[in-house]
Amino acid sequence: MNTKILACLFGCAFALLDSGHAVGMNDTFDFAAPGTVRMQGWLGHKIDLCLSNRVMTQDLDRLVKPFRDRTEMDSSGWRCEYWGKWFTSAALGCAYQPTAEHRAKLDEAARALIATQTPDGYIGTYDDAHHLGIWDVWGRKYVLLGLIADYDLTGDKAALDAACREADHLLVEAPPGKVNLTETGIDVLKGLAPSSILEPLVLLYQRTGRKRYLDLAEDIVARWSEAGKFTPAGLRLIDDTLAGIPPLKIGSPKAYEMMSCFEGLCELYRATGNRKYLEASVKFAQSIRQTERMVVGSCSNQELWCDGARTQTEILEQPIETCVTVTWMKLCSQLLRLTGDPVWADELELSLYNALPGAMTPQGDWWAYWCPLIGQRVPSPFQHDDVRLSCCAANGPRALLLTPRWAVMTSGDGPVVNLYAPGTAAVKLRDGTEVKLVQETGYPVDDRIALTVSPARKARFALRLRIPAWSRENALSVNGEPVACKPGTYAVLDREWSENDLVVLKFDLGGRAVPAPSGAPEFAVMRGPIVLALDNRLAGPQDIAVRLQVGADGRVDLKPCVPKPENVWMAFEVPFAVRPSHFFNHREIRMAMCDFASAGNEWSEKNIYRVWLPQPMSLREMYPPDTWRLMYPDLPARPQIPSRP
Repeated sequence: MNTKILACLFGCAFALLDSGHAVGMNDTFDFAAPGTVRMQGWLGHKIDLCLSNRVMTQDLDRLVKPFRDRTEMDSSGWRCEYWGKWFTSAALGCAYQPTAEHRAKLDEAARALIATQTPDGYIGTYDDAHHLGIWDVWGRKYVLLGLIADYDLTGDKAALDAACREADHLLVEAPPGKVNLTETGIDVLKGLAPSSILEPLVLLYQRTGRKRYLDLAEDIVARWSEAGKFTPAGLRLIDDTLAGIPPLKIGSPKAYEMMSCFEGLCELYRATGNRKYLEASVKFAQSIRQTERMVVGSCSNQELWCDGARTQTEILEQPIETCVTVTWMKLCSQLLRLTGDPVWADELELSLYNALPGAMTPQGDWWAYWCPLIGQRVPSPFQHDDVRLSCCAANGPRALLLTPRWAVMTSGDGPVVNLYAPGTAAVKLRDGTEVKLVQETGYPVDDRIALTVSPARKARFALRLRIPAWSRENALSVNGEPVACKPGTYAVLDREWSENDLVVLKFDLGGRAVPAPSGAPEFAVMRGPIVLALDNRLAGPQDIAVRLQVGADGRVDLKPCVPKPENVWMAFEVPFAVRPSHFFNHREIRMAMCDFASAGNEWSEKNIYRVWLPQPMSLREMYPPDTWRLMYPDLPARPQIPSRP
């Protein structure tokens, strides 16, 4: 089928949703329509690799077979999540690249899953005796999210009908007021995993108007404030957050599942307009930024909240789960839509250029489970050999393929540019006028962005441009005329626009030293949104101790490495002072540091890197060996990237 026809069909499906029940009623910004944003350059290449080498090579029979067999029964049985995680990423990829081949793959996957639905409506991997068990409701959440994504993408009512039957089956097994869903699932998570089904329940309500789905969603939230089997005082996700209690001290400290619950709370705010839900979600995410989020834009150790802002300079056993990175980015995208606060776009950019690509293999065919700040890149092993997947390998693409939706958004009065990267976007104003945006830039390697604005006809509208909070000095002009702008805000250019109007932005990409939040004598080095790291291919051990040279203004003098090292996106010479035996006499050396995503990208036990720089730092002991054993103490050998099918 012609790709233009496919794009039209997909656009029609989303247009139907945009006029449906309560969708976006409380949003400040709207996601870009499918197929309207195209990414090029380094980031576009990463997206293409992930889509072609991981997502669209997935063996569908392996995903669906557990749903046909329905033999899972214990805590190791979360095969129920894989189909939905894969499908939601594939749907985003298909919307981004609407080819006939991609559409056929999704159609096959949806038909195969729906064919496993039992006469009473159940779609899952558990036998009857284990419904509402360890991971059953968690798995139903991902089934629902996948089916809803299919309906959103194609308008296929069979997918929506299957989702409704699945939700209705849950209502029979767990009717509101009679069965407390927060008392199901695995005890150590205290009801977090089943509570996260809140999100697709509200999405179903938005698409169907059937109040029974909203009633179950609100019953789940009400139960958070009540005593339960696992929590004598209740989960208290909303109450404790509003009281200023950090995530580590709320309920069970499982980062991924807790954030998933707040994603659902964001949807519940959209559906109900209850401001308490939004206030709690914003305060929760701000608390993550203050207490948990590490310098590369993610959180967690051993999948748990860990006071990560403070502990990130330590050698952690299993730091930064990829599922946590993905869910943090999805939560930030929710808050960006709802509030229009550029802080969430800053957070998305930080994760997008650091933690997320650092967890993806160079060819985009696999993902890491953990993403350490010191050590080596280690691919995730299979958690289930029969499916040949792990939670993180299934989940990672979801965040990367979401990027085109938030890169350029729309507000009530015009386009919103959140992400600077070479590419194009087509945005429609409220009156139907199409505006084409073309970005020409090498950012974040280069500091200049040229944005050509071309409405189909002369039109007055407001163009919003994110000015990152980290950029101290900025220059903005429209057709050569300077315009004032302020870091940490949107520059709002409200004017009459004509074809080929030129907006030029220049950001401050000077190197800066980031002190350890714990107060420890350590620094990280950043350049714009990019975290830099030492890599033993570029800077080897020596019998000296050094200190990072930091100016009085916190600046670090970075010089581009010429020539640039092979297989590295960015590399800079960074100044260090060598302290000899004579205290007041020192000399300067320069060592190469590269972008975090490139650090360790040989994915080998021989390729070691580090982000945090102790002051002073012994170069003889700068790269700890064999850190993979901390991540996988029970494995006899280091995991390897699996061969592609």
